[in-house]
Amino acid sequence: MIAASGVGYAFGDRRVLEAVDLQAPHGQVLGLVGPNGSGKTTLLRTLYGSLKGDGAVFLDREELTSLPAREIARRVSVVVQETPGELPLLVSDMVLLGRTPHRSGFARSGAADERAAAAALEQVGALHLAAQPFDALSGGERQRVLIARALAQQATHMLLDEPTNHLDVRYQHEVLGLVRSLAVERHHTVAVVLHDLNLAAAYCDRLLLLDGGRVAAAGTADEVLVPEVLEPVYGVAVRRLDLGEEGFHLAFRAGRYPGPAKTAVPDPGRSR
Repeated sequence: MIAASGVGYAFGDRRVLEAVDLQAPHGQVLGLVGPNGSGKTTLLRTLYGSLKGDGAVFLDREELTSLPAREIARRVSVVVQETPGELPLLVSDMVLLGRTPHRSGFARSGAADERAAAAALEQVGALHLAAQPFDALSGGERQRVLIARALAQQATHMLLDEPTNHLDVRYQHEVLGLVRSLAVERHHTVAVVLHDLNLAAAYCDRLLLLDGGRVAAAGTADEVLVPEVLEPVYGVAVRRLDLGEEGFHLAFRAGRYPGPAKTAVPDPGRSR
């Protein structure tokens, strides 16, 4: 599991996270949700050690700061929102980078690495892109390849920052369905940043709602995604439509919420 206790972070004098506690157990998907600038990406970066602030982060009950970087890389795979720029790599080579933590020194990739990379590309529906230059792909294709790279890493913990970014509706559901299957069927730990609250309701076991760097609510989607919780955080009117066995759907309307919208703290942890 991944756990955080009292996590805070500041960029200079500006606090962007304050006293955040969370638990992401094996076998579940934890969704990190909240308005732009609420601290979601900064929190995700603290969970794999890219940012080090206040409090403590634990990986399977071991404090993250006590673990070597290679050990963290073997156990935690990460998909960031910002795709790499111009990289003179084929798609197959990009995905093979996910095998790096499992190779010693400067050892070259072997047959097992290549099989893992091909299997990962097939899982995200991108095996046909293997021989294509990565920098020639569309945004959605790049996103699927980066998810394949994380899958090839074969870590038991996966952290994703808006993995549905640039994806059309079909691949949004396919990717999140795959991510959920890793948690449920393979008993992995998954934490994912999502903007779309309806996708979060469909694929996450638990949600952590951030507002201005603090936890506004935590619990199941049924507990967190209710108008009385969401309206003061997002500053819009929220209507929850019951779909019976299919759950519920949230509808939003700007300018109808009578209370004041909260001003989000800018989140420099996210590059725009």
